[in-house]
Amino acid sequence: MTDSGNTPPLRPGRLPIPGLPSGIEEGSVFRSLFIAYPDSLLLVDQSGHIMLANPSAAALMGYTVDELVGLNVDVLVPDSIRPRHASYREAYGRAPRPRPMGTHMELVAKRKDGSEVMVEIALSPLQDHGLPFVVAAIRDIGAYPRVKQALQRARYSEHLAQLGRLAVDTRDLQVVLKHVPEIITTALQVEVAVVWLLDNNRLEFRVASGVGLIAGEEVGMRLANRPDTPPGFVLSQGRPVVVPDYRTEQRFAVPQAYLDAGLTSALAVPLSDRGRVIGMLSVRSKEAKRFGDEELRFLESLSSLLATSLQRVQTEEALNHAQRLESVGQLTGGIAHDFNNLLTVIQGNLQVLGELPALAQDAYAQQLVNAATRASRRGAELTGKLLAFSRRQVLQPMAVDTHALLHSLADMLRRTLDQRIGIEIDTAPGCPPVLADPGQLESALLNIAINARDAMPEGGILRFRTEMCDALPAVLHSPHSDLQNPAHGRFVAISVADNGTGMDEEVKERAFEPFFTTKEAGRGTGLGLSTVYGFVKQSRGGIVIDSKPGQGTTVRLYLPLLEAADPPGVEDEERPDETIAPGLRVMLVEDDAEVRNVVHTFLTTLGCEITTAATGEQALMAMDAGGVAFDLLLSDIALGPGMRGTRLGAEARQRFPQMAVLLMSGFSSELLDADREVPQDWELLRKPYTRSELARAICRVMAGRA
Repeated sequence: MTDSGNTPPLRPGRLPIPGLPSGIEEGSVFRSLFIAYPDSLLLVDQSGHIMLANPSAAALMGYTVDELVGLNVDVLVPDSIRPRHASYREAYGRAPRPRPMGTHMELVAKRKDGSEVMVEIALSPLQDHGLPFVVAAIRDIGAYPRVKQALQRARYSEHLAQLGRLAVDTRDLQVVLKHVPEIITTALQVEVAVVWLLDNNRLEFRVASGVGLIAGEEVGMRLANRPDTPPGFVLSQGRPVVVPDYRTEQRFAVPQAYLDAGLTSALAVPLSDRGRVIGMLSVRSKEAKRFGDEELRFLESLSSLLATSLQRVQTEEALNHAQRLESVGQLTGGIAHDFNNLLTVIQGNLQVLGELPALAQDAYAQQLVNAATRASRRGAELTGKLLAFSRRQVLQPMAVDTHALLHSLADMLRRTLDQRIGIEIDTAPGCPPVLADPGQLESALLNIAINARDAMPEGGILRFRTEMCDALPAVLHSPHSDLQNPAHGRFVAISVADNGTGMDEEVKERAFEPFFTTKEAGRGTGLGLSTVYGFVKQSRGGIVIDSKPGQGTTVRLYLPLLEAADPPGVEDEERPDETIAPGLRVMLVEDDAEVRNVVHTFLTTLGCEITTAATGEQALMAMDAGGVAFDLLLSDIALGPGMRGTRLGAEARQRFPQMAVLLMSGFSSELLDADREVPQDWELLRKPYTRSELARAICRVMAGRA
């Protein structure tokens, strides 16, 4: 290292330091501090060259200390932001100033091998001390427990959404069972995952599926249900079991094969169906004390999703002995509440996670969060599809420009359908908007287009057409005779026509039945046209199929014009101010603790003052205590075995007439019932929802009370 101008070189001092034993020199102490400091330290000159580096910096960046010395710090900056960093460094050199950790936007460093690491950087200029250098302290924030936990939760949420999507997409339970251990081992990064199912006689466990099965274990293997066996012990406890170390386990007999395979720790959770244990999920690792609270919560959530799939399979078997449409309504209603609660927790935590300052500039972390968010949204959309054909979905009707919608849909279809399929659009000039839920209408048209594609395996023409009509046709296709009577008013007919294989009369009559399909196994669920049918009828319209074998098919949807329709659900043109007054006092009532935490976080960031309760009875006690005058009651409708949210709202309004009421639920039929029963100034909010959707609902209900 050489002198720079008239500035003295950096040399170790020889002055004694007060308080330290004699003989210890200042220079040796500070050099030792520099070397031993846990954060990475770089001494950089005015041109950006590294003059000194400590071992922590070498380890973090993947260099040796000697390799770092003499390099320009630009080498440690990712290529994508290097020009911006050089400009910043030049400006900083003209006006150096101390900068503590966490105040700069560039939080990524480049290692020698090209990989990137999230960092925080503090800068300490030494010019005031007569030295032309800057000390850069660099800290690897990827190693922070908080960030690790956030990324871990995002990864777990993404895998839960993957299973949720699979569980809704497929009717084959074996496919779901096969993928569960694969999802577990990938998410938890462990060696072994097993799904055990209890036989109907509850005397034996059976290995339903597994990954990493050891010698003696295979799919189909049976094991006696005894408390001294691993699965039998979990059943006897009726709760999750953590094994920190098989070598010291005394509660049950550990198979010698586990120890021979080098397995050390384990986690197992019961698989329950309506409160009755029917099996177990277990994971094993070669690492001692591998499983903690995060892994436990993930496995419990996954167990709940798998149990929901099992319940659905049992319900589907009952469809053979009952009216299909009503039975499917019970099926979807049964899973919607729990599944939408799970999605509320997943989406809410992902939204909070994506806004953490430590992750704001981490492209990879944001990619994980965005992927998990998209997956959870698809899960919510799939649940909505199941609700659609039973007409239990909550629609959000508004004015829809069919001309714009069809052209947008056609653009997407041209990119995704077989290139041999041509797409034509013929829309009536000046066609007024229809009253419909735009997302559900687009989904309905997409379902019909996919059916048309499958009917034209060699290619063909797909035509979209709109036309005005003054009434519904006299005959509408429907499995129910009560829907044969045409409604009055003006409508727009949206036709989707193909020149494919067509349908015979028998197929055409059953086309709207749920689960009826003519496609080969694995290519269709039979829910497509059933979903379309439910949406159209709930929208107060109609649907007609015109088809003959070999002559193609035309599906025609009749939707009411905006001007001719009764507009419940359509918002007034004058929308209330969507700014929540700071300090809004909210009584939050939610029996699911995870959902309650998410909503509490949303309300906190919206500036509200929150009191929470798990039951309606607890909420009334808190309100009667008189310490706080609440502005808003925000309550789930289903609150366990006690008072329901609708009754709680009525009791609260009777005692506190000025209190606004906002009810929420993941169970669509609950929302529909509440819509008929509760006062008009109450608001209803469907789970899952975002913070923005919650804010808008609060603003609406508060504006209504004002």
